Amino acid sequence: GVAPRPLETMAYANEVKLFGKWSYEDVEVTDMSLEDYIAVKPKYAVYVPHTAGRYQAKRFRKAQCPIVERLSCSLMMHGRNNGKKLMANRMIKHTFDIIHLLTDQNPIQVIVNAVINAGPREDATRIGSAGVVRRQAVDVSPLRRVNQAIWLITTGAREAAFRNIKSLPECLADELINAAKGSSNSYAIKKKDEIERVAKANR
Repeated sequence: GVAPRPLETMAYANEVKLFGKWSYEDVEVTDMSLEDYIAVKPKYAVYVPHTAGRYQAKRFRKAQCPIVERLSCSLMMHGRNNGKKLMANRMIKHTFDIIHLLTDQNPIQVIVNAVINAGPREDATRIGSAGVVRRQAVDVSPLRRVNQAIWLITTGAREAAFRNIKSLPECLADELINAAKGSSNSYAIKKKDEIERVAKANR
């Protein structure tokens, strides 16, 4: 016989929640320019950030990828972790629990705020001519802001967790909470300020 499904899974079968507990309904993207690039609308809601979608096939396809999945993809970096998406997802699950315990907010909203705050708005690019390299300030496109924010956040968490007692989920939770608050304890925010400072100097 088939085991009866537990009640709680049937109760919210109509609303998709991340890991079965975090709702996408009340998450909002406060930055207008990033609205199309941070996929948290209920349309992109997933239970597990592991959709196996072909997000790299076309140029802006990755903007359709759920933001949590983008995070889990960029967690599995540095050779020894490549391709271990189940491990990355488990870390994210723990991270979300920690964030919820520390802030009482919806962790998805915290991630969105962190990505909005951590993406540099202005960067310096190298313009080299005849051996003279000078930096020229440029505006950063929304997609690159999202990509760079995710990258900075995961890098900061990875560096904090490396050779440290704290587990990666704890470091990632700290990083996301600080980035969402915009406090400079976060590696991502520090880097962002640094990048924007350099860009401002090279206008």
